[in-house]
Amino acid sequence: MKKNRSPYHLDGVPELKTALPLGLQHILAMFVSNITPIIIVAGVLGISSEQKTLLIQASMLVAGLNTLIQAYTIGPIGAKLPIVVGTSFAFVPVAISIGMKYGFEGVLGAALIGGIFEGLLGLVIKKVRKFFPPIVTGVVVLSIGLSLLPVGINSFAGGVGAVDFGSLENLFIGTIVLGTVVFFKQFTKGILSTGSIFIGTIVGFIIALILGKVDLAPLMQAEYLTIPKPMMFGFSFHFDAILAMVLMFIVSAVETVGDMSGVTMGGAGRETTDRELSGGILADGLGSAFAAFFSVLPTTSFSQNTGIIAMTGIMSRFVVATGAMFLVIGAFIPKIGALFTIIPASVIGGSLVMVFAMISISGINLITKDPLVGRNAVILAVSLGLGYGLGNVPAALNIFPESIKLIFGGSGIVVSGSIAVFLNLILPQEEKKVVEKTA
Repeated sequence: MKKNRSPYHLDGVPELKTALPLGLQHILAMFVSNITPIIIVAGVLGISSEQKTLLIQASMLVAGLNTLIQAYTIGPIGAKLPIVVGTSFAFVPVAISIGMKYGFEGVLGAALIGGIFEGLLGLVIKKVRKFFPPIVTGVVVLSIGLSLLPVGINSFAGGVGAVDFGSLENLFIGTIVLGTVVFFKQFTKGILSTGSIFIGTIVGFIIALILGKVDLAPLMQAEYLTIPKPMMFGFSFHFDAILAMVLMFIVSAVETVGDMSGVTMGGAGRETTDRELSGGILADGLGSAFAAFFSVLPTTSFSQNTGIIAMTGIMSRFVVATGAMFLVIGAFIPKIGALFTIIPASVIGGSLVMVFAMISISGINLITKDPLVGRNAVILAVSLGLGYGLGNVPAALNIFPESIKLIFGGSGIVVSGSIAVFLNLILPQEEKKVVEKTA
């Protein structure tokens, strides 16, 4: 029997010359976002530079292994979808607040329990699937895309905190990358089209190198070999810390449902199955518990990679697994990790702007599976209006405790998703009008 080589098929195994650049563009899109959360938390909590380096390596290892589990599964664990997993930014504020009170051990103890809790959610997700029809999951996916657009623009302009943020050079590089991605995506075929993000990144990196925007020092200073260490820190368990973390894991589960819907809708034009949802949430939770053993923050599905799938239509699990192997290998060879970190933010941002917008389009496709009138229009208007609005004006929630603001005043995804679920339950279903044809 002829081997399925199609990169557009879930079980397709394209040749390595095709899979390598397609897998690499997934890693290019998520690499900095995967290691930045642990860098931020470690810096705030005063963790030594030596330990911080080891935590970065552990973050790469955990992300790579958890991505492989999502793609190829261990029993019921894993969605069997091309989902890229990485350390979640959503947990940074709560991790800092817990760490300031109980130390990093308290963060890891709460993350361990929270991860197990989300895993249990995966076991019962089939029973609550009815609460997530296309209009609800579409709202969540659209909210994810809209909330990420400012992140893409910040990168496009040089990265938050950059001295030259918004400079002509950064905007020029980002524009060249975006133009290259659009050109190769629309005017070429085969690997040149599907690998447009990778090509755009290479072009942008060369231009940035010529303009003197690339600092090669981290690459030269990185070691050749390190071994990630489990249990670098211990665990401590505190009820208030665990409660805050569990609430964030509910948020993570909602985002993962949205990401999985974005993958299947964007890459295959269908909704997720019960098996995919259950396995995906299981892997999301238990993968985060596994991350705690390696002393890193919880992991979750990465929306930017969902956008890549929506943009390219590449559904091959083998492609994502190929990219994941770079993370695993990089965890033992710091120079590989350093190579990704020296890519300027404006180069990555040039493609992220389009990638994040494609997530929103996947959400629109879900929402418009049924006519966007009446009941569905009300659900979309109220949930998106309040969710996206509060996500952009978090000060509107200043009267509430910090824990509430962290959950509902962040990206707005939780507000949008919660309101969509609530309205879908209480608003009466509309009768479908049957139009009789006259002879």
